Amino acid sequence: MFVIIGAVILFGSIIVGYVMHHGQIAALMQINEFIIIGGAALASMLISGGPQALSKIFSGSMSLLKGNPYTKEAYLDLLQLLYEIFSTARREGVLALEKHAEHPEESDMFARHSFFQSSHHALSFLTDNLKLILMGSVGVYELSDLMDLDLEVRHEEAKKIPTLVSKTGDSMPGFGIVAAVLGVIITMQSIGGKPEEIGEKVAAALVGTFLGVLLAYGIFGPMAHALESLVNVEHKYLNCIKDALISFAKGDSPMVSVEFARRNIDVEFRPSFAETEAKLRGRKTEEAQAKAA
Repeated sequence: MFVIIGAVILFGSIIVGYVMHHGQIAALMQINEFIIIGGAALASMLISGGPQALSKIFSGSMSLLKGNPYTKEAYLDLLQLLYEIFSTARREGVLALEKHAEHPEESDMFARHSFFQSSHHALSFLTDNLKLILMGSVGVYELSDLMDLDLEVRHEEAKKIPTLVSKTGDSMPGFGIVAAVLGVIITMQSIGGKPEEIGEKVAAALVGTFLGVLLAYGIFGPMAHALESLVNVEHKYLNCIKDALISFAKGDSPMVSVEFARRNIDVEFRPSFAETEAKLRGRKTEEAQAKAA
């Protein structure tokens, strides 16, 4: 939502200011400049990352429109799921988790937590490491090292897309100059013609430079930063699972293991101890009761 609002403010302020200086909107509508710069940017990303990278950039851009999915409610849902897993293991034995770890798509426990089940990275990370715990042959320190290695590899892989967008943004002023130089070449070919025609061609060439700089600092730069932020919040979400599993593997109680996860949540989204306990115990908070009344 804020992506759209930001884009509207960005282009709106530029156009309004331009018109206030008696600029003509039609002078900015240089389709050829758009084709040169847009095609160059597309080719650059295709050469750097291939078709798969373009697909990930598109899906990532769509995700930006939805905003940060890892809200306080999402974290509360995760904490509740972890508590259910650990409580089941303590009550029925660790082997009771085998069916959930082996076939998560058929698990009624995961089915009650649709957001988590739809988070494929989180689901595979949790189930893979539950399988290691079920094996019983992996120590706590080895388990921690394995999870750190997995998180690092996942994080580095996820960072490739924001990095590609950022590098493409850095190239946009250069592509704008390419478009401008081509415009100057066309202008030089027209020397000797009508002065107004030469002026129009120079203006068209300058639109290329303007467009390259605008897209670099107004679109690609902020977009790369936003995509990197999404990568970081997912990494933090996975870290919560890691800390809870390590605590569980050490033999801590379900509530203590969940508390390790809760303390790893950013303060902005971290539920309070009381909110967490109420969620885990299935009780309403006093605030919710007051609203219901």
